[in-house]
Amino acid sequence: MTTAATTTADPRSRGDGLGWVTRAVFGDERIALSVDAEPPAGHTVVARYAVVPSVARARFLLPLGAPRVTAAALLAYNALRPAKVRAVRAALGAAARVGIVDRASFPVLTVAVPAGLAPTEVLLAARVAAALGDEPLYAACGVRPPDPNHKPTLQLFDRTGAPRGYAKIGWNDATRALVTTEAAALREVVASTGSAGFPATPRLLTELSFAGQVVAVVEPLPARIRGVPVDGPPEIAALLAVARRGGPAAASRPLAGSPFLARLTEQAHRAAETEGVGDHAVAVVAALGRRYGDVDVEFGHWHGDWVPWNLGRHEGELVAWDWEHSGPEVPVGFDLAHDAFQRSLVLRGEPATDAAGQVDVWLARHGDALGLDRARQRLVADAYLVEMWLRTWRLADAGAGWNPVLHPALLDIIEKRHSG
Repeated sequence: MTTAATTTADPRSRGDGLGWVTRAVFGDERIALSVDAEPPAGHTVVARYAVVPSVARARFLLPLGAPRVTAAALLAYNALRPAKVRAVRAALGAAARVGIVDRASFPVLTVAVPAGLAPTEVLLAARVAAALGDEPLYAACGVRPPDPNHKPTLQLFDRTGAPRGYAKIGWNDATRALVTTEAAALREVVASTGSAGFPATPRLLTELSFAGQVVAVVEPLPARIRGVPVDGPPEIAALLAVARRGGPAAASRPLAGSPFLARLTEQAHRAAETEGVGDHAVAVVAALGRRYGDVDVEFGHWHGDWVPWNLGRHEGELVAWDWEHSGPEVPVGFDLAHDAFQRSLVLRGEPATDAAGQVDVWLARHGDALGLDRARQRLVADAYLVEMWLRTWRLADAGAGWNPVLHPALLDIIEKRHSG
């Protein structure tokens, strides 16, 4: 009789973060997963992980059997984390370095594959290691609550604990699109890296499709990188370099007839088919075109998620990562608007109305440095808010669900601004 790959202790059946992450990372049904249980007969154990701190409150999957790797998974880039998280990781990392995590009473997740089956056929981490030409690699993974907009990320290390890369996993329509966008952006911006003002950017090491997932593997950040202050001023020179890809300013063009407005219009009509949206989105895009159609503005690229927690400094140089919302043909100034909006919304927990007001404040304060007079500042602010609502819709349409902070609030905010 053949033993099924799944067991009663298989965490993939759980509805929490541990279940979500293990389904994404160990999705092939031929993989046998068990917690504190032996694998089925006829299977070969290929990895073991400590489930920290417990199955019910899992936060990390830490590879066992290689103390330096386990420690590195906890200590790498700790300087980028909040103080409380840093302290916990530092304590665990110190314990891991001397083998205490391996000997501790944490639950153990055992990963096994049928005897005779090559791990690269079923294991994502093994496939990535083969693509990098660097075997064996050890993988560690953080555990977060289930969220259709989140992507599990594997930290990859060699046997010495040296980081080799980060593998982002796109597992549904929304996250597959984000991973694909980031990979394309990283392939493109490498030509601009090193030009005046352009931030350093991790390279794309490889991209692959595996078992219905899209995976982008990005090189590690510099070991001594430090985060930028969350209350620091905006990085205007870097924003402009990203928008212009390190080159000169582009000639301004009217909003009317631009590829940007055409894209918003097309997406708004598709959004109109969504239940509860109707012609609301079409109306706000049409109003944007009527109000600013004859305003000339410079169009360029944007990072798409330019916020302090995606920026750092290494040896005095700015470093930017997480390019999954990057794109071309947007009004220059969108990254500045996004920085202001997200600091208000995420860092200070302010409502969307206040966050929209902060966009106006920052554009008025820093717009001149971006070549934005008052009319262009208003265009950038209103167009950015429309763009953000359409991003919210795109993610919802791809299966991520609505962000209740932004929908339907942003549509109402935009309508009031247009009628004011």
